[in-house]
Amino acid sequence: MNLLASGVEAYASELQPLIPDHQNWCEAVVCAPYTSLQTALRAFADSRVSVGAQNMSEHDSGAYTGEVSGAQLKDIGVKYVIIGHSERREYYGETDKSVNKKILAAISNSLRPIVCVGESLDQRETGVTYDLVAMQVKAAFNGVSADLLRHIVIAYEPIWAIGTGKTATPEDAQDVCRAIRDVVRAIYSSAASRKISILYGGSMNDKNAFDLLAQPDIDGGLIGGASLKPVSFAAIVNAANQ
Repeated sequence: MNLLASGVEAYASELQPLIPDHQNWCEAVVCAPYTSLQTALRAFADSRVSVGAQNMSEHDSGAYTGEVSGAQLKDIGVKYVIIGHSERREYYGETDKSVNKKILAAISNSLRPIVCVGESLDQRETGVTYDLVAMQVKAAFNGVSADLLRHIVIAYEPIWAIGTGKTATPEDAQDVCRAIRDVVRAIYSSAASRKISILYGGSMNDKNAFDLLAQPDIDGGLIGGASLKPVSFAAIVNAANQ
């Protein structure tokens, strides 16, 4: 919940020269607040930066005051949507079941869901990380056929490494991302597990991005605070390009 529409426009103007299209081979997505989505779409219209939303309803229409549907996002040109972010799960009571419904709604509206999974500090210290993340992935993909899997991106968010002073090493992140890929392989196939993109979302920044992105099962990052500064975000994009 950052930046007004005018701030998003200024942000885009500063970011685009830092990641010129002819030097950018990876896919960059900016997920703006609902009120700034159309501003972001206009600002990035002539660039390779895509625009996504931070959340969406599981319903396409109806008496759901205050909600925004996948159909409405698609209508204005949004391509991606974050689903099941740790803050949505913690503060707004989103569950694995509601996450699954939102994923199916997103796909039915030709949106690409960025599905977040991850464990808390207590859960990690209890030793249930792999079981928990596997359960979240299996629940998220319930009813998703193999041919639709290519539209989905998974983001691993170790909640314990966000704002706690604890740090996930590249090896920590790689271990869980590899486990996520193994779950996808078990549900679908080896081919499917190779094609799906797995992002790391635990405080990736311009200082640690290169080492994290060098890991074999980390295909990109879900960037939080570092994305608010165009120079920092551009450095992460450039790390991904390498």
